[in-house]
Amino acid sequence: MAESESRYEKPLPAITSLNQPYWEALKRHELRMQRCDQCGRIWYPPAPLCPGCWSRKFTWTQLSGRGRVSAWVVFHQAYFRAYEKDIPYNVVEVELDEGPRILANLLDVKNSDIHAGMAVEVFFDDVTDSITLAKFKPRAS
Repeated sequence: MAESESRYEKPLPAITSLNQPYWEALKRHELRMQRCDQCGRIWYPPAPLCPGCWSRKFTWTQLSGRGRVSAWVVFHQAYFRAYEKDIPYNVVEVELDEGPRILANLLDVKNSDIHAGMAVEVFFDDVTDSITLAKFKPRAS
């Protein structure tokens, strides 16, 4: 384990053969999700087949990283000790311009200013030498 990984105290994702292309893309500061080669649907989280037509043929496609907040919650209690310094912190559901929804933190905004429809764009947070997380920041409408 790299030194910076031993200092990062929050939970890290479980990387599997199914989701590895997603995490590798984030490390390159790209947001990629599966797009069905048959019906064109884009989905998240990763799955072995298209949730629309059940095709097993798909391509990991780069997305714009732009979307809008569709829902959010502000945590006022730390359920894990590693989050105690972050209280209160938010988790937002972002509906990406391409359709899928993703959960992440929203940075550079007061929790009281978060609202449905808020325009956001992806921010890549290199939390360790090998893991990058997708987070979001507000953008101009």
